[in-house]
Amino acid sequence: MAATVLNMAFNQCSRRVQPLRRAYFSGCGGIAAAAAAARSACTRSPNFSGRICSSYREISTEIFEPAQSGRASGSDLHTFDVVVVGAGIIGLTIARQFLLGSNLSVALVDAAVPCAGATGAGQGYIWRVNKSPGSHKWELAVRSHGLWEALAESVRNEGLDPLQTLGWKKTGSLLVGKTSEDCADLKKSVDKLVDFGVSAVYLNRDDLLAEEPALKLGDAHGAAFVPGDFQIDAKRTVAYIEKGNRKFAAEGRYVEFYYEPVTSLLRDESSGEVVAVQTKKNMIRGKKAVIIATGCWTGSVMDQLLKDSEIDLDFPVKPRKGHLLVLDNDNTVELNHALMESGYLNHASAAGVSAASDSDATSISMTATLDPMGRLVLGSSRQLVGFDTEVDETIVQRIWDRAGDFFPALKEVSLQDMIDNRKVRVGLRPYMPGGAPKIGPVPGFPKMFVVAGHEGEGLTLALGSAEMIFDMTLGNTPRVDAEPFSM
Repeated sequence: MAATVLNMAFNQCSRRVQPLRRAYFSGCGGIAAAAAAARSACTRSPNFSGRICSSYREISTEIFEPAQSGRASGSDLHTFDVVVVGAGIIGLTIARQFLLGSNLSVALVDAAVPCAGATGAGQGYIWRVNKSPGSHKWELAVRSHGLWEALAESVRNEGLDPLQTLGWKKTGSLLVGKTSEDCADLKKSVDKLVDFGVSAVYLNRDDLLAEEPALKLGDAHGAAFVPGDFQIDAKRTVAYIEKGNRKFAAEGRYVEFYYEPVTSLLRDESSGEVVAVQTKKNMIRGKKAVIIATGCWTGSVMDQLLKDSEIDLDFPVKPRKGHLLVLDNDNTVELNHALMESGYLNHASAAGVSAASDSDATSISMTATLDPMGRLVLGSSRQLVGFDTEVDETIVQRIWDRAGDFFPALKEVSLQDMIDNRKVRVGLRPYMPGGAPKIGPVPGFPKMFVVAGHEGEGLTLALGSAEMIFDMTLGNTPRVDAEPFSM
């Protein structure tokens, strides 16, 4: 309320409050002190009528000048067409979509820096083999898959190598079953993928062994195989997208506000429209949209931003912790494709994790691939343990042991002996009950949108999600049905 009073006071007292405006937005004195000073300044104005104007949008537009550099200068007040809060792969690709697809200006705001959340901790699978054709996410996943392929092609057209630039590798995807029941389900999945136009095949034990000789296989083993699936390196891809976004800074169309947590919203009191976000350093106005894309932190961010609202809105995203083990390979295991055991899909919901036999509700499933540097990347774990990001060595050991069940060469090596040649990635996936992200307007808050809850599919669904919110914001004909993702 104090922030609203302050902004309304600005509307009446432009000249007298200019020094206060600079002090307030540089963090001096706090909201309450600044509001009191604004009232005092206004009561000394000959134009003060005893009340303060109620509309934020009436503030003089000349103070909303966009910064002209690629990073925020720390000065007080800025205006853009679109404000994106969250600089993970979702936020970055949303910013990119608006910059490339329109002439609108974009501010990207984050409490830290890109790749600080789940984005940088994953294996980078862009897969269809593990998707269910006809499901609510299928259309979005296929659209995103095609957009990623188009991005790789555009990198080639720039004269760059997609492998070096994006970590792009067309590895194909193998979903491996260990029992006859698993394999029966995989055969059905392959048939359905083919029906939906995907080039997919079922590999029996001998076929699978020919593709991946390093695997230890029993008679019941088999796999679903999609040769056209691929993987990317999240950090390389983020660096490329961020560099591309920054090219628009010289035009005054793009600014990054990093290390700036958003603390509050400002709304037009007559229309209810969300018109700006406040950070500890800056107020950033979004004329067309404010988009919240803060991953597993979206629930707490929304609670903070909407705490003074009369609208009760629950956004039940949860952080789901995951470990990956990255090892210098030295040809210990030779892989030709990226792999995942089919049991991984059984833990795709929180209910699946809770039903696990482990007392700590932790699931461990084999995933394996080689990164662009040839390192062996093994996973993966799932835990609902809040925002803990500490490495748990017992989980790391279990990942190693599970991988050894599939790759006997690993049984011949002690993980302790590899302590100097390994890294452990820990990330927090933004899990949403029901398994689908939320993409769309926030009910009761015009011009405010949310794009979050992609769990372990942020990279896979990023480009399609960015396109969806772009079309939604501008009123374009949607390319993918957005209804399954509405709040």
